[in-house]
Amino acid sequence: MKKQSKNKVIAIFEGQQIRRHWDEEKEFWYFSVSDIIAVLTKSVDPAAYWRKLKERLLKEGGGETVTKCHALKMIAPDGKMRLTDAADTEVMLRLIQSIPSPNAEPFKLWLARVGYERLEETADPELAINLKN
Repeated sequence: MKKQSKNKVIAIFEGQQIRRHWDEEKEFWYFSVSDIIAVLTKSVDPAAYWRKLKERLLKEGGGETVTKCHALKMIAPDGKMRLTDAADTEVMLRLIQSIPSPNAEPFKLWLARVGYERLEETADPELAINLKN
């Protein structure tokens, strides 16, 4: 696998990889929508699930959530950088509400913990160095 910058890293939720990207300017994480859908639904084709969910949300008037997703280059399973729909924590929490899953609550807690850890690192940069070593 190619070396990733400090802003493009993999996080782990219950043994599954979640691609994420730290936006230095806005100071928050963007998470891969399809990775989170895979975790929540156990779908064999999370990209297809996401396409259907977008259609449903647009029909139901949830277009704001869909339009707040951004295409970011993230490392794909083949090792190449590919455009992937990504969303910040706020949008991700809205999407999670649209997906029936027993993993929804544990995942929300995980998202909160990831955000809290980053806030701690920002307040004390030495923490980030210690976590990486």
